[in-house]
Formats: sequence, structure tokens, C-alpha cells
Amino acid sequence: MPARSDVTHRTTLSGWVFRAVISAHMAAIVAQPVFAGVYLSGDYGSLRWHAVGADIVTSIGYLQVVVAIVVWVRLRQAWPFLATLALVAAETVQYFAGLNGALWLHIPLGVMTVAALVVQFIAAWRRPVQRLKRVRTMRKPEQREVDNA
Repeated sequence: MPARSDVTHRTTLSGWVFRAVISAHMAAIVAQPVFAGVYLSGDYGSLRWHAVGADIVTSIGYLQVVVAIVVWVRLRQAWPFLATLALVAAETVQYFAGLNGALWLHIPLGVMTVAALVVQFIAAWRRPVQRLKRVRTMRKPEQREVDNA
């Protein structure tokens, strides 16, 4: 039986949940340009698929924010929350730009959000998502006396 890799072994449960949510988010967001392309090629019924996909992507994005908060609290890693917050903010602007027909903003922002999520997906799967250890520094005796005074 092969041994588990070091990355698999060290990733915590909340790290795996974060990876699962980001993977679902990735699958949903990759379908959006496909639905938009089918619509632009003349199948006007696929606009409904694009709208449903936007609702799904946005919902998974908000779920990812919640999971990223858990990762931050439990594992002391802030980057998943900060990256997710920026991504979800851009997705929200893009969502409303699409509803209002502002394609000049909707399309380029869509490309940027897909690219940002791909980068975040790679970062989440590249290294183990584990609790960060606090590093304690040794203080000189003179500093301890000054701090205690």
C-alpha cells in the first residue's frame, strides 16, 4: 500500500473543506464563459443557463468566504480569507454589471475573476493547509525588565 504524501498527511479537515469549496467554485466559474459563448453564438436560451450559473457561482463564493473565515480562525491563515474576499467582491460587482447589461465591465471583470480563482485554486492545492505555528522570540533579560516596568 503506498504511503500518503506529505501534503495529504498534513492538511487539516478545515483545509480539506476549503479545498472542496474552492474546487466547486472553480468548476462553476469555468462553465460561465461556455454559457456566454453559446449565447453569443445565437442560442438565446443559454442566457438563462448563464444567469443560473451566475447565481451558483455567487452562492459558492459566499460559502467560500465563510469557510475561509473558519480557516483563518482555526488555522491562523489569513490569506484564504483575504483572497476570497477580494474575489467575491469582484464577482459581486461583475454579477450586477451583468444584470444591468454593462458588458464593458462584465466581460473583462469576468476574465479577471476566473484568472484570480485559478490562481487561488492552485495556491490552495499546492501546499498543505495546516495550522501555522507561532514563533516565539527570546528576549534579552534587559528587555524583560523594561517590559515589566
